[in-house]
Amino acid sequence: MTDYPVNMSVKPEVSAHFDPATNTISYIVKDPASDACAIVDSVMDIDYAAGRITYEHADALIDEVTRRGLKLEWIIETHVHADHLSAAPYIQDRLGGKIGIGENILIVQDTFGKIFNEGTEFQRDGSQFDRLFKDGDGYQVGRMQCLAIHTPGHTPACMTHVMGDAAFVGDTLFMPDGGSARADFPGGDAGVLYDSIQKVLALPDEMRLFMCHDYGPNGRDIQWETTVGEEKAHNIHVGQGKTREEFVRFRTERDASLDMPKLIIPSLQVNMRAGEVPTDKDGRPMLKVPVNGL
Repeated sequence: MTDYPVNMSVKPEVSAHFDPATNTISYIVKDPASDACAIVDSVMDIDYAAGRITYEHADALIDEVTRRGLKLEWIIETHVHADHLSAAPYIQDRLGGKIGIGENILIVQDTFGKIFNEGTEFQRDGSQFDRLFKDGDGYQVGRMQCLAIHTPGHTPACMTHVMGDAAFVGDTLFMPDGGSARADFPGGDAGVLYDSIQKVLALPDEMRLFMCHDYGPNGRDIQWETTVGEEKAHNIHVGQGKTREEFVRFRTERDASLDMPKLIIPSLQVNMRAGEVPTDKDGRPMLKVPVNGL
């Protein structure tokens, strides 16, 4: 059993929004005792080939929050995503709320600030975000006590956010038949990822787990919700007591065969800035392409 304080009697309402372009699931999480809510892992749409950014997915989140008369208090990023762009500032501008991410965003900013040859004007102190969470930090959505758990391995800044009986795991875990996320990005580590997964699996068996991505393995319908108990029993990468050594060997071999995510170059530049698109010296939105840098 986990040492982190959880309250399984609090059952937030969770509304899922699937983005088929990036296989990302964003969530609106409502406090059951008030009209307060949080948004987890929003998506900004991009046509990378055309260099065009739009906001259909974010607008759907905004429309639901507005239609239901909810008050947005938090915009949570489980980590610096490498496969989609965050719409956090766009949503914040329209609905308010604080943008939060793990404190190790500083490591990510330093690493990719160098890769993208960012100048001194790019702040590497996490100041683009309103809150940098440490392991075990608490915060509230309305009356609902929430908890941030540091679960690195996929990236150094990955956090699992526990809200009542619901935990939002980012890319730390996939659905049981999807296994786990890669650990070969700069700052990633398969052994650390295994340890982080054990933190998640130490939560109560009945804890609902919500995925950031699903790819419908073997042609099944897209899914995003499971439980700790289901993951422990059936996860194909870590379930049924698989050892750290077994996981590291498997994960390392598998990661070596994977292609880079299609949107990794724009995603990292935008997401390490809390969703803001970088600009050139004349203030025009502009993205860089590092050659042989990733």
